[in-house]
Amino acid sequence: MSETGWQGRAVGTALDTAKKRAVDLGYAAGWRLVRGAPAAPTAALFRAGADLATRRGGAGARQLRANLRRVCPSVPEQVLDELVRDGMRSYARYWWEAFRLPSMDHVALRRDLDPAVSGQARLDAALDAGRGAVVALPHSGNWDLAGVWLVGRCGGFTTVAERLRPESLYRRFVAYRESLGFEILPMTGAAAPFPVLAARLRANRVVCLLADRDLHRSGVPVRFFGEPTRMPAGPARLAAATGAALLPVGCWFTPDGWGFRIHPPVPVPGPPAVPASTQTLADAFAADIAAHPADWHMLARLWPADLPADRQADPVEEAAG
Repeated sequence: MSETGWQGRAVGTALDTAKKRAVDLGYAAGWRLVRGAPAAPTAALFRAGADLATRRGGAGARQLRANLRRVCPSVPEQVLDELVRDGMRSYARYWWEAFRLPSMDHVALRRDLDPAVSGQARLDAALDAGRGAVVALPHSGNWDLAGVWLVGRCGGFTTVAERLRPESLYRRFVAYRESLGFEILPMTGAAAPFPVLAARLRANRVVCLLADRDLHRSGVPVRFFGEPTRMPAGPARLAAATGAALLPVGCWFTPDGWGFRIHPPVPVPGPPAVPASTQTLADAFAADIAAHPADWHMLARLWPADLPADRQADPVEEAAG
């Protein structure tokens, strides 16, 4: 490589490092400043920021629109415009609540959350059976609040975190969620999380996983809103390996609170059932997302059809069944 080429790469690396550092500092400022500021003005500020991002139509807003078009294929463009705006506001609300959550009264918060959770008996029955529970959620509503409720109900749970960059940002998110009572395992950069998760389930504990996006392009083929994609196999594989109950959970916002639904357990009679069980999980997610589309915070590409042509070389196979 020429000297100019090396210099260009060095400049690009420095800019990328600076950008990641700026993101880290931004999150740090959010957790430091928002939690101590009055609620109403900061909520209004986050809402205004969401509206600005919608008007600008950046990559995230454009991808959200493409994703929501699949969820609501027949709505007029004006209705889709409003749905994207509401979706960006919902995403901003998630972050506003996340920045405030560490300083909130979690005991009082759980009292408020408890009436909002339907299907609690299904979780209780899974733990009464003594084999643990795999709770699988999409990126909807406020999944951290679902975790706060789960800590109060079950005494804690274990989950897996994507290893963000820079490392300081990853540690910041781990510290945030550990402060809420979650046990966090890294997805990469340490021992494989699967054996630890399986051990927790065999001890009749709860494992909680976000499961609507395949980060490594190695998931199970499913059909989601009528189009092929992949979803992580982990939840169904854990249930198959341990006998734990696999419980889909929906999360959404209400005007003055939250809604959560624990679905009936998905049967996973053994490893051969993992593909079909993952499809059933995807169908449960789709039902809740269709009912509350604005609260699905999927601003990233989920379907292979949205990838650049050079990344579609490994097409998604048809889902089983």
